Amino acid sequence: MMKIVEGDLIKLALAGEFDVIIHGCNCFCTMGAGIAKAIKAEFPEAFKADLDTEKGSKQKLGTYSQANVERNGKAITIINAYTQFNGHGRGVKADYEAIQSVFSRLKKEFSGSRFGYPLIGAGLAGGDWNVISQIIETELAGENHTLVKFAP
Repeated sequence: MMKIVEGDLIKLALAGEFDVIIHGCNCFCTMGAGIAKAIKAEFPEAFKADLDTEKGSKQKLGTYSQANVERNGKAITIINAYTQFNGHGRGVKADYEAIQSVFSRLKKEFSGSRFGYPLIGAGLAGGDWNVISQIIETELAGENHTLVKFAP
């Protein structure tokens, strides 16, 4: 069952609350807005992992790149989830099939971890959180996972 807290995902991860943090990315290696921009600033290793993928490749949808970092003696895995192709323009950019694919893969690879994520796909990507939250609930069934609603 999805837990919901208010706070700052990055600060909570640095405090040791999560083993794995997940954020949505487009397929163009920018990490230039929203939480991606904050993650890029705090964890340049995550941006490097993004840059190591093919810029503009539609094949990335539904996959992820990752960076394993250590801060304050705590190991954190940052997941750059490719949940939208493009970051520009109006309308819904979130790709629900890509979101489902990413979370299915994450459960297989990181089962037993403490997952934290923002309103992935429902912020700048314009997706419907009711749809996205159901996908996450289904794919992470039985896992320890928390939605962090941003509150400074």
